[in-house]
Amino acid sequence: MFGLAFLCYLFRSRRTASESQETCKRLLAEASCTVPVYSYRDIERATNHFSDANRLGTGAYGTVYVGRIPNNEIVAVKRIRRGDTDSMDQITNEIKLISSVSHPNLVRLLGCCMDRDEQILLYEFMPNGTLSQHLHGERGDGLSWTSRLSVAVQTAHAIAHLHSAVHPPIYHRDIKSSNILLDYNFGAKVADFGLSRIGMMESSHISTAPQGTPGYLDPQYHQDFHLSDKSDVYSFGVVLVEMMTGMKVVDFGRAPTEVNLAALAVDRIGKGRIEEIIDPIIKIDGDEWTLVSIRKVAELAFRCLAFHKDVRPSMKEVVEELEMIRDGELDDGVEMASEGKSKRLVLVSAMMVDSPVSVQDAWLSEQSSSSTNVSMSM
Repeated sequence: MFGLAFLCYLFRSRRTASESQETCKRLLAEASCTVPVYSYRDIERATNHFSDANRLGTGAYGTVYVGRIPNNEIVAVKRIRRGDTDSMDQITNEIKLISSVSHPNLVRLLGCCMDRDEQILLYEFMPNGTLSQHLHGERGDGLSWTSRLSVAVQTAHAIAHLHSAVHPPIYHRDIKSSNILLDYNFGAKVADFGLSRIGMMESSHISTAPQGTPGYLDPQYHQDFHLSDKSDVYSFGVVLVEMMTGMKVVDFGRAPTEVNLAALAVDRIGKGRIEEIIDPIIKIDGDEWTLVSIRKVAELAFRCLAFHKDVRPSMKEVVEELEMIRDGELDDGVEMASEGKSKRLVLVSAMMVDSPVSVQDAWLSEQSSSSTNVSMSM
């Protein structure tokens, strides 16, 4: 009887595994994706049975591990949390969207596994962690301003590609520093398409319940449920401020009106007091180019953070401006005034008077992703 029961168990397990693998292959076929399908046993071996030593981080939807697949390639293994009712929708969404785009600054999908009720995605491994880790002292000795500016340009290129080069466009919905990964050369790649949505060509927005991460979420989207490409622009504006300041996006250790970094930055930028919030790691003593470029990035971030989405620039415009700043094309709109032996930098470009005060509103939505760092990196 025991032997018969064991044989039945093996038969059911194999049948379930076969059905799961067929489901995975069907999803890949629907997405016109040709990445390999791995068995659960393959993934176990790759991650040393999902050992803590291989764990990179845990977030709202699961845990990411580093692993080595049979061809000896190092990969990031994203194991979706079991029992999550939204997990199948999320993994299906992620497979379809990420396999439909190709860009050097978007993380690549390398495989998947749907075996033994597990839902697992394999991505390229990013050895230098997340932008968030470097900005907040969790990794390395801090990034130089030129490195931050380079990451900003590359990230903007990736988002602009999703908005303008893909038809219909894709709205990421969770742009944040912990979803910007850094490769061996500190090149940036945008990750995590679980919350992304396909835009509608015939209208400027789609209606959907607000999801995202507190501190990065577009306040107008949070208010009227209208998701558009400008929602990603707002989130990217928060990332720009994060790069300038090195501050956390939400910090209850700050004054009540400054808990939200976007609100703090809009106040200082609007009053022309940018120097008060520049990350002290960035060396600007006597470096006029660095100070001017930070001011120009601050001005761009200010426009990205406008409450009304129609006032915000498009991501294509953001890319163009960041490239000009990176390449040193700063003369237009900047006046150098001498005062004795010292020089004072004066921004002539007009700052907008309508600051996005709604970023100071309390966070009310319960439908948000975790801000916990989860990267395809070590």
